[in-house]
Amino acid sequence: MADRAPEPTLTVDELAARAGVTVRTVRFYSTRGLLPPPVIGPRRVGRYGPEHLSRLALIEELQHHGMTLSAIERYLDALPDDLSAHDLAIHRALVSSWAPDSALESSREELEKRAGRALKEADIRRLTAMNVVAVSGNGFRVDVGLLRLGVALLDVPIAHETILAARRVLIEHTRSAAHELTALFRDEVWGPFTEGESDPERVESMKALSAHMQPMVVQALVTAFQRSLREELRAAFTPEE
Repeated sequence: MADRAPEPTLTVDELAARAGVTVRTVRFYSTRGLLPPPVIGPRRVGRYGPEHLSRLALIEELQHHGMTLSAIERYLDALPDDLSAHDLAIHRALVSSWAPDSALESSREELEKRAGRALKEADIRRLTAMNVVAVSGNGFRVDVGLLRLGVALLDVPIAHETILAARRVLIEHTRSAAHELTALFRDEVWGPFTEGESDPERVESMKALSAHMQPMVVQALVTAFQRSLREELRAAFTPEE
């Protein structure tokens, strides 16, 4: 039987603090339909869960790439309805890979606040091995694009070596896909467009199109990967009749 998703337990203030945004921002995103409504608990208090947190992180990441709220709304509408918090975290981690640098300096207290939990020394070692954090002076350098995914992996009952091996497989194949997709765009779209092109405005518009295509390509890659993974897992672990 599938594991049940954690019950929503965060108030709007706790959600905002965990995500590093203001309460006003959370409510604004909600009115735009970018966040699903909270679960209404006792005394009519709205409660938020991991999916809200992961979706907020994805919205913020897409904004860092210059996408408008309307474009983000279209992006989110195109995602499958049954995405879990982990699925959204994967989307965000891959989208953030297009950013030049998403690391920041953080104290231990700030790191634990962003992680949403206390971190043992063993947790820090695992996050360091996954290149999520690195010791820097009296604190840490944190890859904020990978932090939530790394923290989620701390509770996965899989050997650390297996996680690192899986990471190597993903890096190898995603790099290959990125190389081939870039070559395809360069040869089939950018090359024919720029042949004899002298209008600077049209060239700039093509560069803007290239930048906005990146999150869409990532979404297509993640969706295709998730479907392929489900099929492979079903084939590998479904008992033969």
